Amino acid sequence: MLRTKLAAGLAVTALSASVQVAHATDVFHLEGIGAISRAMGGTAAAQDVGPAGMLTNPATLSLAQSDRQAMIGFDLVTTDIDVRNPRSGDTASSRTHGNNRGPYLAPQLALTQRFGDLVIGLGAFARGGLGTEYGRDSFLSRATDGSDTDLDNASRLLVLDIPLAASYRVSDALTVGASVDAIWQGLNLDMLLGADQVGSLIGQGRATGSLVPALGGIPGLQGAHFSLTRNRMLASGVDAWGISGRLGMLYQLTPATRLGASYTLKSHMDDMEGDATLTAVSSVAGQISLPGKIEVRDFRMPAKLDLGISQRLTDDWSVAMDVSRVFWKEVMKDIDVAFDASGGGSLEVLLPQNYRDQTIVALGTAYTLSPQWTLRAGARFASQALRENTLFAVIPATPTRHLSFGFSYTMSPGKRLEFAYSHALREKLANASLPNTSAPIEVRHAQNNATLDYTLSF
Repeated sequence: MLRTKLAAGLAVTALSASVQVAHATDVFHLEGIGAISRAMGGTAAAQDVGPAGMLTNPATLSLAQSDRQAMIGFDLVTTDIDVRNPRSGDTASSRTHGNNRGPYLAPQLALTQRFGDLVIGLGAFARGGLGTEYGRDSFLSRATDGSDTDLDNASRLLVLDIPLAASYRVSDALTVGASVDAIWQGLNLDMLLGADQVGSLIGQGRATGSLVPALGGIPGLQGAHFSLTRNRMLASGVDAWGISGRLGMLYQLTPATRLGASYTLKSHMDDMEGDATLTAVSSVAGQISLPGKIEVRDFRMPAKLDLGISQRLTDDWSVAMDVSRVFWKEVMKDIDVAFDASGGGSLEVLLPQNYRDQTIVALGTAYTLSPQWTLRAGARFASQALRENTLFAVIPATPTRHLSFGFSYTMSPGKRLEFAYSHALREKLANASLPNTSAPIEVRHAQNNATLDYTLSF
């Protein structure tokens, strides 16, 4: 009964503990879940990465040496994002300007229980997200005529994954696993579109609704600003629940070689809904604010295929490699926004994204120094999913190369502390194309991620 109550409370605790969202580094995904995987470049498909394995390959839960495991941990992410206008030389930096953005903290909680050949697990993890905060006094907050608007440009996306997972040892060689996942996602967004961006969206048929003629009729229109933000630690301007899941398997090819494969299903989400304000910026009439309701429609996390191999070279030394394919193209063609003003009128906007599918190669190694200490290191290389001509300054999910290291320290039998550090090498993308930017922009993005987990085996 106590274990049941503890398991049921994990999801609630994780949701309330989600103080900030970690800025993801495989587009909106974190580059490995848990300190073991993170330290080894995100490899997790064919090796024991502890209870966090349920979020990559649930079949790995059967690799645990104990009947029960409980894990609690967190990610701490610091970002270094700069946006430069190469024409004027102006620069905007993403720093801490409000309660919604960095440094970013994300939870990891999990519990597993073995019943013979069956292992059941329940967890709650920040699967990914993004976060920027440029404030209200950079060139991104200037209207088309160059005037300062004092309007924010910022974003925060959090994706929380709550898996109920199972792993079953079919034979000495074959293990299978599966999970059913509840998904919660929340979004805060403040974004100024210049008049030329608004005109481009209308001209391409990407902005429609009864408010379009009203916007076009405002004298001296210089821009339009969307704000769907609740500037508090635990709040999102719009949010929604949905479901996902995954299938996994392990095969012990030889005593020293293990193969793994898993497939994560595309999430199926309700539309994110909440309150918002649309502000028209006019050189004649000033700022005209329209409160209302907003929906971000059909915003989903992609399907993902992971293939992995782990090899024990000696009793103390092992290596692993994962190859992943993430199907972003299907879920990130457009950002679909629908706004209904409280006083009447509607506006629907399709912001183009056109992401590419992404291929990721992850490499990791672990070396056991002593019964107390294990050292780990890894690297991760991904293709670029974002296209330069649809880049937004507030959605710079650009890093593709990571280096990592970490360790495990066994404090006593059954009590283990794990740490990982991951560095995303600086990446640069540029965009000078309407409708996603008015001024030409160059985005440079690097970041550091520290992960700390405590695992109790009993």
